[in-house]
Amino acid sequence: MFINIHPKLPMRNKAATRAFYIDKLGFTDIGIADYAAYLMVRKDDVEIHFFEFKEIDPNENYGQVYIRTDNIDEWYRFVKANDVKVTAIENKPWMQREFSVSDPDNNLLTFGQSLV
Repeated sequence: MFINIHPKLPMRNKAATRAFYIDKLGFTDIGIADYAAYLMVRKDDVEIHFFEFKEIDPNENYGQVYIRTDNIDEWYRFVKANDVKVTAIENKPWMQREFSVSDPDNNLLTFGQSLV
């Protein structure tokens, strides 16, 4: 029945959001048309959509996405090499190896890989 999920997160500035995801995280813009208030990006099998919300206060934004990977250490090195502020990579008690980044609007992206 269900085949995929594409989270929708708020963005204040499409150019800044697009630059972060494409230039820093290596996503691709997959929008068929360039809608001023909407953005769609993809990396591998992960797709994230963004809607314009100019009034959002980043300090009060609790948008979050958990993205699973099969090579967390390589991804961590890639993100750090692109000068993205990241949390420390850690093995969590719930048997995941994880780290997180925040985008320009304080949407939290947590990346994880199973330790089992």
